[in-house]
Amino acid sequence: MEKITIVDRKSGSRVGPISKGEKKRLNENDPIKREVVKDPTLDEGDSPMDPPEAYQSKLEKVSYDEMHDVLKKLTLEHKVSIKKLNKFEKGLQDFKAGKWIFDKKISDIFSDFFSFFDSDFLLHNRKEEKVLFPLLERRFRETGEHGTDEFSQTPIDIFEDDHYQFIQLGVLTFNLIGISSRLPDEASKNIVSDLAFQNGMELIEMARLHIFREDETLFQLANKLISSEEFDEIQIKIEKVK
Repeated sequence: MEKITIVDRKSGSRVGPISKGEKKRLNENDPIKREVVKDPTLDEGDSPMDPPEAYQSKLEKVSYDEMHDVLKKLTLEHKVSIKKLNKFEKGLQDFKAGKWIFDKKISDIFSDFFSFFDSDFLLHNRKEEKVLFPLLERRFRETGEHGTDEFSQTPIDIFEDDHYQFIQLGVLTFNLIGISSRLPDEASKNIVSDLAFQNGMELIEMARLHIFREDETLFQLANKLISSEEFDEIQIKIEKVK
């Protein structure tokens, strides 16, 4: 059986379930806060890209009705994703509680989620990557929201890296579930199923936070930094993304 691993593009290390200690470290050194600095002329301490604390946004929020139709549509797609993630989470929890037994209900939940993930979820990410993110990255550089190192990262690098990790975690979880369903040995089945559960829950947690940051921070900034004319052009281009 082929061994499946996830590796980080930069470090080459395997990306696996995050320990409690690592989660604490990440909360204290959030990559969005760490990699992005404000222009020196701006007030330090009120960076619009500060990470959310307990899912609380620091930006003055623009209402849904005030947003351009492009952002409205992306926000609505997020709501669909959250519903699918919640259902998948319940399926994983029931799968674990049922001692890793695949019944029709569990199988249908998993099948529905991965069908959605492979089509709608990844298509949504491609829309952002191909059309919205490039313009936003230019705006961040123009307004001083970028890193100070040689390669000068912007917040967009963080969101794109999330998208890459979603693919890795999604593929790994899907493959582990598939392998588990075919294993005759109970001990091996339990180990593989638990790995699928852990990686699936990590995908869910990561996707929820990513969506929150886009809705509450990135899209709010996009609404301020991108003109109506530019959004009209984005709307035409985004419909062509496959």
